Amino acid sequence: MASVSEPVRVRFAPSPTGRTHLGSGRTALFNFLLARQTGGEFILRIEDTDRKRYQADAERELLESLRWLGLHWDEGPDVGGPHAPYHQSQRGEIYLNYALQLVERGHAYPCFCSPQRLTELRQQQASRKESQRYDGLCRQLPPPEAQARIRAGESYVIRFKIPGSGSITVRDHLRGNITVQNQNIDDYILVKSDGLALYHLAAMVDDHLMKVTHVIRGSEWLPTFPLHAHIIRAFGWEEPIWTHLSIFLKPSGKGKMSKRDAANLMKDGFSIYLLDLREMGYIPEAVVNWIALMGWGYDDHTEFFTIDDLIEKFSLERLNPAPAAINISKLDHFNGMHIRRLELADLAQRVKPYFEAAGYQVDDERLLEIAPLIQERLPTLDDAPRIAGFFFDEDVNPDPPELVGKNMTAAESLAAVQRAYQVLSELAEFSSEAVDEPLRNLAEQLDLKAAQLLGILRVAITGQRVSPPLFETISVLGREVVLRRLKEATALLQDMHAD
Repeated sequence: MASVSEPVRVRFAPSPTGRTHLGSGRTALFNFLLARQTGGEFILRIEDTDRKRYQADAERELLESLRWLGLHWDEGPDVGGPHAPYHQSQRGEIYLNYALQLVERGHAYPCFCSPQRLTELRQQQASRKESQRYDGLCRQLPPPEAQARIRAGESYVIRFKIPGSGSITVRDHLRGNITVQNQNIDDYILVKSDGLALYHLAAMVDDHLMKVTHVIRGSEWLPTFPLHAHIIRAFGWEEPIWTHLSIFLKPSGKGKMSKRDAANLMKDGFSIYLLDLREMGYIPEAVVNWIALMGWGYDDHTEFFTIDDLIEKFSLERLNPAPAAINISKLDHFNGMHIRRLELADLAQRVKPYFEAAGYQVDDERLLEIAPLIQERLPTLDDAPRIAGFFFDEDVNPDPPELVGKNMTAAESLAAVQRAYQVLSELAEFSSEAVDEPLRNLAEQLDLKAAQLLGILRVAITGQRVSPPLFETISVLGREVVLRRLKEATALLQDMHAD
């Protein structure tokens, strides 16, 4: 059960510099679950201060991806809220004000070092095999001199002044206390020369102003975690509960997932990007179930979860810092399970775009008829046209050799199709129940196994060796279509027999 009893305020604060992937989806999900479980608020905040890397299309994809997963936010750029604006690029004056407060308190300082000097410094440190960091030249400047240089129009950044000695201990909810020597922390830049704040300052200020109680974010922030705590403590603010999630491993389980690995996966027909998964026919319920179990678990045997199950059962205590491998077959498994649970009308509407994308003209009534026939057979929604496209085809054009039954000649198969045509044409009803017994009886009369006869008819009627249940398929297609397709199969078999 929940480890947090009071309503929380959590935030998902992505930087829209690229496509929205599984890692972002999982971070957003865990924040969302904790907010909903405790009756708290889930905030979406856009970290877009890096204007060179910011992509408007990436932000649009981000919002669409989260909505697709069903992770709706209480405050954010499109819905507003009491702490607007929710784009960091629109909050520059706020950050600059707080940066100047740190300078006044002696926790930050203007740095006038040119890019050229910093490049040379890094090269020298690299040649000496030293860690690359700022050497603190400008932190020694007397404040009056620094202010005079600013008034003179000299370009500068604002750096945080890490204490020169001692250590800092920070607490991660999963990993416990982490102690780092201050001498190993760089004097990071808080505000760039163009006046825009970097994440380190902006995120800490926003978390404070937006009253964020719990920060659940990726483990890539662990190296700068001590800096963030230093900034908060310099202001004297209360720290949130920090939780850094596990990393994703590539499907092999060997090594961290990278952009190159993502590209290789796409060559193999899979993607780590959320909207690609939608296009590939995965449903959001399955994706949510799947990513929830990468870094979290309820017990050692329960795997199937709806979003409501997750809201009820999620807890920070059951998060696992160990790396989580991306198991694609597990997603296929969950996708099938969640498709089986869909209401038929819902399934019919969900497969409709995939039929249309495949070039079929579909109608809702026919989709509702075929939904129960394909529901148990769909690995993904985009398999629907492959499995059931014949319901919307004018002609199915079966491969003639496939019309020949197992251990049968073309002549014997021709005779079987002709007799089946006669039996079906004489039926008063055309329901699945009405065609079942007559066709099975026909197989006995022809001294065939039912599978032999039904296999021939399946190919003749659907154009496929594998299809939804044949009798139900015959009923849905209707007398006219079925008999026409049997006539076409008869002509193909006659041609084969003549040869």
